[in-house]
Amino acid sequence: MMQSASRRALYVGVTSKLTRRVYEHKMHASRGYTEKYNAERLVWFEQFSDMRNAIDREKQIKNWRREKKNLLVQLQNPQWRDLSEGWFERHSFQPVQLSETEAPETQDSSTRSARSE
Repeated sequence: MMQSASRRALYVGVTSKLTRRVYEHKMHASRGYTEKYNAERLVWFEQFSDMRNAIDREKQIKNWRREKKNLLVQLQNPQWRDLSEGWFERHSFQPVQLSETEAPETQDSSTRSARSE
């Protein structure tokens, strides 16, 4: 279940690849509900080994009133955290190999300044 950034809308859907689908929501890669309501926070999910069971469950939940959906999330995620937080963060840090002539001195600044006086 995806929640909008404003926390007003809930999106219920089914997918065989949760990570990919959440990414699509966050990147606004598909038109329709996601685009209109900005549903990009994963607040609840279930896993099934059989897609037919997942589809049946999706239909069941979609027919629920908002209060019942809220309770479902509240029971497993009381703070309504984005359960996908951190899934797609990239760290651009690349260690750089420096030659000996480019390597910084290993002495601390107080030693360097005392030596240069």
